[in-house]
Amino acid sequence: VQLVESGGGSVQAGGSLTLSCAASGYSGDSYCMGWFRQAPGNEREGVAVIYTGGGSTVYADSVKGRFTISLDTAKTTTYLQMNSLKVEDTAMYYCAADHRCKIATLQIRDVTQAHWGQGTQVTVS
Repeated sequence: VQLVESGGGSVQAGGSLTLSCAASGYSGDSYCMGWFRQAPGNEREGVAVIYTGGGSTVYADSVKGRFTISLDTAKTTTYLQMNSLKVEDTAMYYCAADHRCKIATLQIRDVTQAHWGQGTQVTVS
């Protein structure tokens, strides 16, 4: 299983970025894909998760109304559209895929068997 992220970068506050995560080697039609982020000195936190089986989503309160998670038609690539970015959104963003969907709690302590990407940096100034 491999997750490859892209789309990070630097942007001014109020701007937008779109992150992509392509999954390969995953079997089965239904699992959860999502995004976590980690700022220096902070615990990794869940941002948004989508269920490939039906498209249901969950968002952290801090990003509701600003971020949108979606899937491509093949259900192997997930996107995170980030609008109205704030300085506090600055972090390393990690893609995750999880057959058990524990990532849907958005709590890193619940995630024990997910696959992770290498991370992509988002900097908002």
